[in-house]
Amino acid sequence: MTPSPDLKRIATDAMRSHDLLPEFSPAALLEAQRSTAAVSEPGQDIRDLRNLLWSSIDNDDSLDLDQIEFAETLSGGKFRLLVGIADVDSVVKRGSAIDDHARANTTSVYTAAAIFAMLPERLSTNLTSLAQDQDRLCLVIEMTVDAEGVLGPTGVYRALVRNRAKLAYRGIAAWLLGGGAASGPIGQLEGLAPQLRLQDSIAQALKRQRQTRGALEFDTDESRAVNAGGVLVDLEPEPKNRAEELIEEFMVAANGVTARFLQAQGRTSLRRILRTPKRWDRIVELARQAGEHLPDAPDAVALNAFLTKQRQADPSHFADLSLSIIKCLGAGEYVVEKPGQTSEGHFGLAVRDYTHSTAPNRRFPDLLTQRMLKALLANQPAPYGDDELAALASHCTEQEGNAQKVERQVEKSAAAMLLGPRIGERFEGIVTGASEKGTWVRIEHPAAEGRVVKNFQGFDVGDRVRVQLLDVDVPRGFIDFTGVP
Repeated sequence: MTPSPDLKRIATDAMRSHDLLPEFSPAALLEAQRSTAAVSEPGQDIRDLRNLLWSSIDNDDSLDLDQIEFAETLSGGKFRLLVGIADVDSVVKRGSAIDDHARANTTSVYTAAAIFAMLPERLSTNLTSLAQDQDRLCLVIEMTVDAEGVLGPTGVYRALVRNRAKLAYRGIAAWLLGGGAASGPIGQLEGLAPQLRLQDSIAQALKRQRQTRGALEFDTDESRAVNAGGVLVDLEPEPKNRAEELIEEFMVAANGVTARFLQAQGRTSLRRILRTPKRWDRIVELARQAGEHLPDAPDAVALNAFLTKQRQADPSHFADLSLSIIKCLGAGEYVVEKPGQTSEGHFGLAVRDYTHSTAPNRRFPDLLTQRMLKALLANQPAPYGDDELAALASHCTEQEGNAQKVERQVEKSAAAMLLGPRIGERFEGIVTGASEKGTWVRIEHPAAEGRVVKNFQGFDVGDRVRVQLLDVDVPRGFIDFTGVP
């Protein structure tokens, strides 16, 4: 992709303005050039699991593969689920120039103009990626699951693995739902089709189990950059699909196992939490406006029941309701949990024990947790003291917020750039905000949100309206509409 030079500059400037490094240092690039993949480690207990039918599912164009999965049926109506996580620490050593860059940014930043990866490309898309047909070290989270989605015995250990099939969300989702043929690896690799069906069945059982505890399910209409001939031509909504659900459920389960594993061994851990929402009263009001009742005290089960009902009753407006409630829930954060402490848990996922450990190519907290797990497995002291870990938790939370600001800013600028030649055109839209601060409307093609600066009297959230494009400001990401009959 070769985006507009202006958009690339906007993205780079946004990174710097939010205290993120847009480029790797010469020392980090030299380290990456000299790095090699690790497939063994003398003196360590590493199982050889290359014979298993591992596969990965990710975005169509993703090469930074963090996870692979395998499942099999056990006796007594139970299943064995393995999630393999790329052993990034085997290549990225603590205190190295690459580690310093990852520690500074703490996350990969994905924009319509460019991807600012946490690790150099030679690592994230090659040496530390669970690439197809390559031997790689990983950490395995093993789970026993019954037909109701209840976890039984679990374990964490190191292994040598080989990804047998690199799969993509869209194709697998279509195939799982019966809308696509068993082409590519599914049709060619013996046993892969039933393996994926089994994984989907386990994932849906895990999902149902979380839903009984009040796990919240939203639609947020995230957008995807569409390019033609190296030029950005659209931002289109990309709803979550069945294959993404499969991976999400496995990752939530694996992250819970990781947190409990460290806790059971008396080790401090880095938890990912979403506190009980302080703006619950606003969520109650949104439900009242929809003709429903929620209890006065925060209740995830009741909120999920309301969301499920609204999705069925008014699917066209559900994304807007989702966005409003997500804003009221607030942002997740990283905190340190010492042995014996009780976690606040994750309100949105309806889990108490939760960390981030499944994406070490893309998130620094996951790499931190990986190092803590490996130290525990090797009977070594924790690599980070409690005070240092607490400082890192705060830093990771702050940088995650900065990364999101960059992504939003560039998406707004990309939308303004796409709409620039269309001044005067009329669009169908939906009102996403109406207050003293302004009135906002979202259109679908391209997926963009703009401010209605004229003729917005009577507009209210959820209304379907027609607007005319008045002006755009690409550097600031401003889009101005006027209401029209």
